[in-house]
Amino acid sequence: MTASSSQASPDPPNKTIIDPFDARSLQVQPVSYIDNDPPTEFFYRPRTLTVLSAMIFGLVYVAIYYEEDDKQLNTSKNIKFGSVAGIGFFLLFAMLQFRDGPFIRPHPAFWRIVLGIGVLYQMFLVFLLFQDKFDARLFLRAIDPTLGRPLPERSYAENCDLTYENVKNQIDIFVIYHATGWYAKAVVLRDYWFCWILSVMFEVMEYSLQHQLNNFAECWWDHWILDVLICNWVGIYFGMKTCEYFEMKGYSWRGIKQIPSSKGKVKRIVQQFTPHHWTKFEWGTTKSFKNYLAVLGLLFLFLQAELNSFYLKYLLWIPPEHPINPYRALLLFMCSIPATREAYQYLTDKNCKRFGPQAWLTIANIMTESVICYKFGRGEFPNPAPTKVVIFWSVLITSLIGYAIWQFGIPALKKRRRSKNSTKKEE
Repeated sequence: MTASSSQASPDPPNKTIIDPFDARSLQVQPVSYIDNDPPTEFFYRPRTLTVLSAMIFGLVYVAIYYEEDDKQLNTSKNIKFGSVAGIGFFLLFAMLQFRDGPFIRPHPAFWRIVLGIGVLYQMFLVFLLFQDKFDARLFLRAIDPTLGRPLPERSYAENCDLTYENVKNQIDIFVIYHATGWYAKAVVLRDYWFCWILSVMFEVMEYSLQHQLNNFAECWWDHWILDVLICNWVGIYFGMKTCEYFEMKGYSWRGIKQIPSSKGKVKRIVQQFTPHHWTKFEWGTTKSFKNYLAVLGLLFLFLQAELNSFYLKYLLWIPPEHPINPYRALLLFMCSIPATREAYQYLTDKNCKRFGPQAWLTIANIMTESVICYKFGRGEFPNPAPTKVVIFWSVLITSLIGYAIWQFGIPALKKRRRSKNSTKKEE
C-alpha cells in the first residue's frame, strides 16, 4: 500500500515498495498487498464510508443520550471529553486519509496514526510557544493538577568518591530507562559508530551545560562508567544485535490459510508486528559533502531532542517521574523510525526528490521544542559558559569546518582546475 516518501498517491494500482520494513522491488496489488489471504485481506480493503457512517452514528448517539442534569454537570469533564473526542476524530481522519508512509508492518494505517499524533503534538507545541512560561505551567496544571509546581533542585556530583555505596545510590529505575533509550536509538540509526559518537557527545553536552542545569552535574564515573560503558553500551549492543538479526533473517510471508498448524498461524500473526524486510543503513559520512552535512544534522537533531527533554522538564516544572516524559520519548521514537528511513532514502536514492512527511514533521517537533526552551529559558540561566567550554566548542567547530574543506573543498577545486586545463588544451 505504501512505497517511498517520494510518492504522493495513496492507492496507485501497482507500485514498488522500497523500504527496509517492506519488500524492496516487490510489486503489490492495492487490495491484498502481500499475502492475498482472506483472513488478512479484510484489513487491507478501504472502509472509509463504513467508518464514516459509524462515526456519524456515534456522534448522533452522544448528542441524543449524553446529557447531564445540573447536579452532575462538570464543565472540566466535558471539556476533557470533548478534547479527547476531537483528537480521536483527527486520528481517525489521519488513519483513513493521510498519505502512506514508508512502512507496511504491522499495517500502513498504524503509521498514518503515528503521523497524525505527530501533527497533534506539533500543534500543541505551537500553541505552547505563544504562551509565556507562567501560563504554560498553569495550562499543564489544568491538564494534570500534579503539575505546575516548582521542582526541587538535585545535583549528582555531591559525593564523587568511587565507592560501592555511592554507585549504589546512583542506580534507580532511570538506569533501565537509560539503557532502553539507547536500545531504541541503535534500532533507529543502525550503526555502531554513529551510536557511540552520539553517546560520547551527549556526555560532552552535559559537561558543557552543567552551569545551567544541576542535573547535568555528575561524577566522572557516573558519566563514563555508569552511562557510557554500562547503560549506553548495553542498550547499543542489544539494539545492534536486533538489527543484525533482522539483516540475516530469512523472510517468508505466507498467508494464514496456507499455514497448516495452529502454532504456525499464531507465529505468523506475531510476525505481522515485525519488519517485512530490513536494510542496513550506510550513512557514508566521507562519501560526499551532502552525506557529511546530513550525518552532522542527524547527530545535532538527536542531541537536541535529548537536551530538550531536560530543559522542558526544568522550565515547565515537569517531575522526572511523571508519565508525560516517557510518553514524549515514545512518541519521538515512533516518529523517528519512519523519519530516519525517509531521510536515509532522500539521502541515498537519487530518484527520491521529496523529503518525507514524517521526517519533515519530526524535525519540526524537535526544533519547535528547542524554540520553546529558548523562549522560556530567557533569564533562567544567568551564569555564563565557562571559558574552557567556549574554547572546546570553538576548536571542535573549527575542526569540523576544516575537515570539510580538506576532505571535500580542496579536491573539488583541484578537480575543477584539471577540468579547466583539459578544456584549454582541447581548445
